[in-house]
Amino acid sequence: MTTLRTLIIFLCFHVANAHAFDIIFPQNLSLKARLGYNLGGTAPIGLSPSIRELNSYRLQPNFSVGLDAIRPINDNWSVLMGLHLENKGMNIDARVKNYYEEIVRGDERISGRFTGNVNTYVREWMFTIPLQAVWSPISKVDFRVGPYFSVVPAKKFNGYAHNGYLRVGDPTGAKVILGEDETSRGFYDFSGDMRNMQWGIDIGADWNCYRRLEVYADISWGVTGIFKKRFKTLEQTLYPIFGTVGVAYKLK
Repeated sequence: MTTLRTLIIFLCFHVANAHAFDIIFPQNLSLKARLGYNLGGTAPIGLSPSIRELNSYRLQPNFSVGLDAIRPINDNWSVLMGLHLENKGMNIDARVKNYYEEIVRGDERISGRFTGNVNTYVREWMFTIPLQAVWSPISKVDFRVGPYFSVVPAKKFNGYAHNGYLRVGDPTGAKVILGEDETSRGFYDFSGDMRNMQWGIDIGADWNCYRRLEVYADISWGVTGIFKKRFKTLEQTLYPIFGTVGVAYKLK
Protein backbone atom coordinates (compact mmCIF):
# COMPACT_ATOMS: atom_id res chain seq x y z
CA MET A 1 0.00 0.00 0.00
CA THR A 2 2.84 2.34 0.90
CA THR A 3 4.55 1.52 -2.37
CA LEU A 4 1.35 2.24 -4.34
CA ARG A 5 0.87 5.56 -2.51
CA THR A 6 4.47 6.52 -3.26
CA LEU A 7 4.01 5.62 -6.93
CA ILE A 8 0.81 7.69 -7.19
CA ILE A 9 2.49 10.70 -5.53
CA PHE A 10 5.48 10.29 -7.84
CA LEU A 11 3.28 10.19 -10.96
CA CYS A 12 1.18 13.16 -9.83
CA PHE A 13 4.31 15.16 -9.14
CA HIS A 14 5.74 14.48 -12.59
CA VAL A 15 2.42 15.14 -14.35
CA ALA A 16 2.17 18.46 -12.51
CA ASN A 17 5.76 19.31 -13.45
CA ALA A 18 5.14 18.40 -17.08
CA HIS A 19 2.00 20.56 -17.11
CA ALA A 20 3.89 23.49 -15.61
CA PHE A 21 6.68 23.04 -18.15
CA ASP A 22 4.17 23.07 -21.02
CA ILE A 23 2.64 26.28 -19.68
CA ILE A 24 6.02 28.00 -19.44
CA PHE A 25 7.48 26.38 -22.57
CA PRO A 26 4.63 25.29 -24.90
CA GLN A 27 5.27 22.44 -27.32
CA ASN A 28 5.58 24.77 -30.31
CA LEU A 29 7.99 27.11 -28.49
CA SER A 30 11.67 26.71 -29.39
CA LEU A 31 14.64 27.80 -27.26
CA LYS A 32 17.97 28.95 -28.61
CA ALA A 33 21.21 29.71 -26.70
CA ARG A 34 23.63 32.25 -28.17
CA LEU A 35 27.31 33.12 -27.70
CA GLY A 36 28.69 36.05 -29.67
CA TYR A 37 31.21 38.85 -29.90
CA ASN A 38 30.29 42.54 -30.30
CA LEU A 39 32.47 44.70 -32.52
CA GLY A 40 31.85 48.42 -32.85
CA GLY A 41 31.78 51.50 -30.69
CA THR A 42 29.97 54.60 -29.52
CA ALA A 43 29.88 57.20 -32.27
CA PRO A 44 27.97 60.30 -33.42
CA ILE A 45 25.74 60.35 -36.48
CA GLY A 46 28.09 62.12 -38.85
CA LEU A 47 31.61 62.83 -37.62
CA SER A 48 32.33 66.33 -36.36
CA PRO A 49 34.93 68.23 -38.46
CA SER A 50 36.91 68.61 -35.22
CA ILE A 51 37.63 64.84 -35.28
CA ARG A 52 40.44 64.51 -37.83
CA GLU A 53 41.52 60.86 -37.78
CA LEU A 54 41.45 57.60 -35.84
CA ASN A 55 44.93 56.69 -34.56
CA SER A 56 44.08 53.31 -33.04
CA TYR A 57 41.21 50.97 -32.15
CA ARG A 58 41.77 48.23 -29.56
CA LEU A 59 39.50 45.20 -29.28
CA GLN A 60 37.70 44.75 -25.96
CA PRO A 61 36.13 41.70 -24.19
CA ASN A 62 32.75 42.43 -25.79
CA PHE A 63 31.18 39.02 -25.29
CA SER A 64 27.45 38.35 -25.45
CA VAL A 65 25.61 35.33 -24.04
CA GLY A 66 21.87 34.87 -24.14
CA LEU A 67 18.75 32.74 -24.38
CA ASP A 68 15.96 33.33 -26.90
CA ALA A 69 12.42 31.93 -27.01
CA ILE A 70 10.80 31.71 -30.46
CA ARG A 71 7.05 31.23 -30.95
CA PRO A 72 5.87 30.40 -34.51
CA ILE A 73 2.87 32.21 -35.97
CA ASN A 74 2.75 30.30 -39.26
CA ASP A 75 5.16 28.45 -41.57
CA ASN A 76 7.20 31.57 -42.36
CA TRP A 77 6.78 33.94 -39.44
CA SER A 78 7.64 33.79 -35.73
CA VAL A 79 8.12 36.13 -32.80
CA LEU A 80 11.27 36.13 -30.65
CA MET A 81 11.93 37.36 -27.14
CA GLY A 82 15.21 36.88 -25.29
CA LEU A 83 17.48 37.83 -22.44
CA HIS A 84 21.15 38.58 -23.13
CA LEU A 85 24.10 39.55 -20.95
CA GLU A 86 26.61 41.54 -22.97
CA ASN A 87 29.41 44.07 -22.93
CA LYS A 88 29.62 46.88 -25.47
CA GLY A 89 32.94 48.64 -25.09
CA MET A 90 35.73 50.31 -27.03
CA ASN A 91 39.18 51.83 -26.59
CA ILE A 92 40.22 54.33 -29.24
CA ASP A 93 42.80 57.05 -29.76
CA ALA A 94 41.84 59.88 -32.12
CA ARG A 95 43.39 63.07 -33.47
CA VAL A 96 41.21 66.16 -32.91
CA LYS A 97 41.37 69.90 -33.62
CA ASN A 98 39.50 72.60 -31.69
CA TYR A 99 37.54 69.88 -29.90
CA TYR A 100 35.69 70.96 -26.75
CA GLU A 101 37.04 69.22 -23.64
CA GLU A 102 36.58 69.37 -19.88
CA ILE A 103 39.64 67.86 -18.20
CA VAL A 104 41.35 67.51 -14.85
CA ARG A 105 45.11 67.97 -14.54
CA GLY A 106 46.44 67.58 -11.02
CA ASP A 107 44.03 69.49 -8.77
CA GLU A 108 42.92 71.82 -11.55
CA ARG A 109 39.75 71.47 -13.65
CA ILE A 110 39.87 73.31 -16.99
CA SER A 111 37.75 73.41 -20.13
CA GLY A 112 38.18 74.77 -23.62
CA ARG A 113 39.19 73.87 -27.16
CA PHE A 114 41.74 71.07 -27.45
CA THR A 115 44.00 70.19 -30.38
CA GLY A 116 45.94 66.94 -30.11
CA ASN A 117 45.20 63.29 -29.31
CA VAL A 118 42.30 61.94 -27.23
CA ASN A 119 42.26 58.41 -25.78
CA THR A 120 38.79 57.16 -24.78
CA TYR A 121 37.78 53.98 -22.95
CA VAL A 122 34.13 52.87 -22.85
CA ARG A 123 32.62 49.85 -21.10
CA GLU A 124 28.92 48.98 -20.75
CA TRP A 125 27.81 45.70 -19.18
CA MET A 126 24.10 45.31 -19.77
CA PHE A 127 21.10 43.02 -19.68
CA THR A 128 19.31 43.23 -23.03
CA ILE A 129 15.81 42.08 -23.99
CA PRO A 130 15.34 41.76 -27.78
CA LEU A 131 11.80 41.59 -29.20
CA GLN A 132 11.86 40.61 -32.86
CA ALA A 133 9.82 39.44 -35.81
CA VAL A 134 11.43 36.41 -37.48
CA TRP A 135 10.99 35.60 -41.17
CA SER A 136 11.99 32.12 -42.39
CA PRO A 137 11.98 32.09 -46.22
CA ILE A 138 13.63 28.64 -46.28
CA SER A 139 14.09 25.95 -43.65
CA LYS A 140 17.69 26.78 -42.65
CA VAL A 141 17.67 30.59 -42.73
CA ASP A 142 15.98 33.12 -40.44
CA PHE A 143 15.96 36.92 -40.74
CA ARG A 144 15.20 38.97 -37.63
CA VAL A 145 14.31 42.59 -36.94
CA GLY A 146 12.92 44.46 -33.95
CA PRO A 147 13.64 46.70 -30.97
CA TYR A 148 15.83 45.91 -28.00
CA PHE A 149 15.75 47.29 -24.47
CA SER A 150 18.82 47.32 -22.21
CA VAL A 151 19.45 47.90 -18.51
CA VAL A 152 23.06 49.03 -17.91
CA PRO A 153 24.15 48.30 -14.30
CA ALA A 154 27.91 48.68 -14.91
CA LYS A 155 29.31 51.42 -17.14
CA LYS A 156 32.41 53.53 -17.65
CA PHE A 157 33.45 56.37 -19.95
CA ASN A 158 36.84 57.90 -19.25
CA GLY A 159 40.13 58.79 -20.89
CA TYR A 160 42.73 61.47 -21.34
CA ALA A 161 43.89 64.22 -23.71
CA HIS A 162 47.58 64.14 -24.62
CA ASN A 163 50.24 65.35 -27.05
CA GLY A 164 48.58 68.68 -27.75
CA TYR A 165 47.33 71.91 -26.23
CA LEU A 166 44.09 73.29 -24.84
CA ARG A 167 42.90 76.86 -25.29
CA VAL A 168 41.04 77.75 -22.10
CA GLY A 169 37.46 78.86 -22.73
CA ASP A 170 37.63 79.47 -26.49
CA PRO A 171 40.12 79.15 -29.40
CA THR A 172 41.80 82.44 -28.39
CA GLY A 173 42.15 81.62 -24.67
CA ALA A 174 45.27 80.86 -22.64
CA LYS A 175 47.30 77.94 -24.00
CA VAL A 176 47.79 74.87 -21.78
CA ILE A 177 50.27 72.24 -23.02
CA LEU A 178 49.30 68.59 -22.48
CA GLY A 179 52.06 65.98 -22.78
CA GLU A 180 52.36 62.21 -23.03
CA ASP A 181 53.22 61.17 -19.46
CA GLU A 182 50.58 60.89 -16.73
CA THR A 183 51.70 64.06 -14.93
CA SER A 184 51.13 66.24 -18.01
CA ARG A 185 47.99 64.64 -19.47
CA GLY A 186 44.47 65.97 -18.98
CA PHE A 187 42.02 63.36 -17.67
CA TYR A 188 38.23 63.11 -17.91
CA ASP A 189 35.60 60.75 -16.52
CA PHE A 190 31.94 61.03 -17.55
CA SER A 191 30.83 57.64 -16.19
CA GLY A 192 28.33 59.23 -13.80
CA ASP A 193 26.52 60.92 -16.70
CA MET A 194 25.75 57.70 -18.59
CA ARG A 195 22.24 56.31 -19.00
CA ASN A 196 21.01 53.41 -16.91
CA MET A 197 18.67 52.27 -19.71
CA GLN A 198 18.97 52.22 -23.51
CA TRP A 199 16.93 51.07 -26.45
CA GLY A 200 17.48 50.67 -30.16
CA ILE A 201 16.94 48.54 -33.26
CA ASP A 202 18.51 45.16 -34.02
CA ILE A 203 18.67 43.42 -37.41
CA GLY A 204 20.08 39.92 -37.73
CA ALA A 205 20.18 36.59 -39.53
CA ASP A 206 20.64 32.96 -38.43
CA TRP A 207 21.89 30.08 -40.57
CA ASN A 208 21.39 26.48 -39.47
CA CYS A 209 24.74 25.02 -40.57
CA TYR A 210 24.69 21.62 -38.83
CA ARG A 211 21.86 19.85 -36.99
CA ARG A 212 21.11 22.08 -33.97
CA LEU A 213 24.11 24.34 -34.49
CA GLU A 214 23.74 27.77 -36.09
CA VAL A 215 25.88 30.78 -36.90
CA TYR A 216 24.44 34.27 -36.71
CA ALA A 217 25.19 37.94 -37.34
CA ASP A 218 23.49 41.07 -36.00
CA ILE A 219 23.71 44.84 -36.31
CA SER A 220 22.37 46.88 -33.38
CA TRP A 221 21.93 50.64 -33.51
CA GLY A 222 21.05 52.59 -30.38
CA VAL A 223 18.25 55.13 -30.72
CA THR A 224 19.12 56.70 -27.37
CA GLY A 225 22.60 58.10 -26.79
CA ILE A 226 24.79 56.60 -24.08
CA PHE A 227 24.61 59.79 -21.97
CA LYS A 228 21.70 61.31 -20.10
CA LYS A 229 19.79 64.04 -21.89
CA ARG A 230 21.09 66.80 -19.62
CA PHE A 231 24.74 65.96 -20.44
CA LYS A 232 26.11 68.66 -22.77
CA THR A 233 29.88 68.39 -22.30
CA LEU A 234 30.55 66.56 -25.57
CA GLU A 235 29.77 68.29 -28.85
CA GLN A 236 27.70 65.45 -30.34
CA THR A 237 25.42 62.69 -29.06
CA LEU A 238 27.18 59.32 -28.99
CA TYR A 239 25.16 56.25 -30.01
CA PRO A 240 26.08 52.58 -29.43
CA ILE A 241 26.56 51.00 -32.88
CA PHE A 242 27.73 47.39 -32.88
CA GLY A 243 27.87 44.33 -35.09
CA THR A 244 27.72 40.86 -33.53
CA VAL A 245 28.90 37.51 -34.86
CA GLY A 246 28.52 34.22 -33.03
CA VAL A 247 27.10 30.74 -32.73
CA ALA A 248 23.70 29.55 -31.54
CA TYR A 249 22.40 26.17 -30.40
CA LYS A 250 18.79 24.99 -30.54
CA LEU A 251 17.92 23.66 -27.08
CA LYS A 252 14.29 22.83 -27.88
